[in-house]
Amino acid sequence: MSSFEALQKVISNMNFTGAALVQQGHEVIIKNGYGKANRSDRIPNSADTRFGIASGCKIFTSVAICQLAEEGRLTFDTRLKDLLTIPFPHFSDDITVHHLLTHTSGIPDYFDESETDDFEDIWKDRPMYRMQSASDFLPLFQHEKMKFEPGAEFSYNNSGFILLGLIVEELTGMSFTDYVEDHIFKPAGMTDSGYFRMDQLPERTALGYIDDEDHWKTNIYSLPIKGGPDGGAFTTVNDLKKFWDSLFNDEILREDFRKILLTPHVLNQNNIYYGYGVWISMKEEEILKYFVMGFDPGVRMHSSVNMVTKVQTHVLSNTEESIYPFVKMLDESF
Repeated sequence: MSSFEALQKVISNMNFTGAALVQQGHEVIIKNGYGKANRSDRIPNSADTRFGIASGCKIFTSVAICQLAEEGRLTFDTRLKDLLTIPFPHFSDDITVHHLLTHTSGIPDYFDESETDDFEDIWKDRPMYRMQSASDFLPLFQHEKMKFEPGAEFSYNNSGFILLGLIVEELTGMSFTDYVEDHIFKPAGMTDSGYFRMDQLPERTALGYIDDEDHWKTNIYSLPIKGGPDGGAFTTVNDLKKFWDSLFNDEILREDFRKILLTPHVLNQNNIYYGYGVWISMKEEEILKYFVMGFDPGVRMHSSVNMVTKVQTHVLSNTEESIYPFVKMLDESF
């Protein structure tokens, strides 16, 4: 049995549901789908299946902001109050774009992951079908008080990326999702990616599944009906590779701004660095890996570029089963 066949056997025994692409240079090591994209119609997942990626798309928001900085429309030190006329009565005047990009702004989060992991609970009072744009999220945090002073600490924050999306809309006159699709997805060749409505999913899109002991349901009522600046885009493992390739080839950002995006700006409580919308693993002074992650009801994803081995690993899943053991196995295998 070859090492590839042995690895495939291990994957099969893990009951992984989703798609995976592992590639080193031009060599494709793994490119496959596993389990079902649609359980009712027994449609299998493939390497071409589209999956939701939750917060994995915060890096797209960060690239959009860096593009605007590249064009001179803002700087990373520009203050929030100088970019948006929306009133935030309890927010500090010192919040900058950099603070928002690095989760160090101190603003209240509409979904504070340090206090709860039940994302579905948010929509009990505000129906998910009303959440169709970035501005629809403002009532969830606009009038709340600051958690800490800007720059004082790292605290993962979805509201900060909502504000970044509103900045994109203010400066470009475009909806956030249209901007990303036109200025990131299209130039990167990500033809299968988009911010699709949950009730208008295109072909080859996996349904997200939430399981309990006796039955399952899809996640259509558990997420905002359309994704935005803090999460909710759909993509494929192939398109994720195209994104990283375009980023490192300086096709969607100039080299100097790509380096700013990928700078380890802040250290979190788990000793993992954060750039602009991207996690960074380091050993001493050396960058080992850039990666993005996403977790939502019925969504799990991990996409990474190992700077030492030059291996890209993209794992997308449409269930709530942890993909960490799968990702860890792939990382250790290559």
